[in-house]
Amino acid sequence: MTNIVVAVKYVPDATADRKFNADNTVDRENVDGLLSELDEYAVEQALQIIEAGEGEVTVLTVGPADAADAVRKALQMGADKGVHVVDDAVHGSDVFATAKILAEAIKKIDHDLVIFGMGSTDSNTGVVPSLVADLLGVPAVTFGSKLTVDGSTATITRDGDTATLEVQASLPAVISVTDQTDEARYPSFKGIMAAKKKEVLEWSLGDLGVDGGSVGSGAAWTAVESNEPRPPRTAGEIVTDEGDGGTKLVEFLASKKFV
Repeated sequence: MTNIVVAVKYVPDATADRKFNADNTVDRENVDGLLSELDEYAVEQALQIIEAGEGEVTVLTVGPADAADAVRKALQMGADKGVHVVDDAVHGSDVFATAKILAEAIKKIDHDLVIFGMGSTDSNTGVVPSLVADLLGVPAVTFGSKLTVDGSTATITRDGDTATLEVQASLPAVISVTDQTDEARYPSFKGIMAAKKKEVLEWSLGDLGVDGGSVGSGAAWTAVESNEPRPPRTAGEIVTDEGDGGTKLVEFLASKKFV
């Protein structure tokens, strides 16, 4: 029997008009969001492991109220229950604070294995799984293109530039999987209806014993000092070839410091 926690993130839709707040943090409330596509692979791997044996899948997210949509999508796919850490003090947290919150939440959930996607589609740092593993004091086995669990051992295949490695870890462990694993399933109508009856717990930082002053933008190791919209695209320049087209092209490229 293997109990799995899958950490997922609610991210702004990449096709939406994304903006920053006045404090230079990403606006996550006034833009359409969704479950990070890369996290869907983690949910799929967890479901396959449980379907091959016994156990349950708990989906965990940290974020604003709308982040519940990410949990709901995972429940529709087949996860058993969800946990949503929501607290105003979380706003602006960096990867270190996020890892701290996740680790404290995971400690409260019965688990043998924690699975992450390879990164989030909004920031894509890919470091949170390792940070969480360090805080939990368990092995981190990351960037797996294939994941199997046999008893108390998890094995991944990691594809590198020059070699493919097989890496094992004893459970409990933290795993991250890439988008080269099996395609995530679509929620079925039955799954969508069943998700409405599944338990979703809401925890605050106080429930986790985390001081609000230790997370959020005020505790972040880095800060964005300013931002400005990308300038509109200018009209292209047409170079008429009158026998000297090559020369004109080189002059244009040189003026833009391309050559």
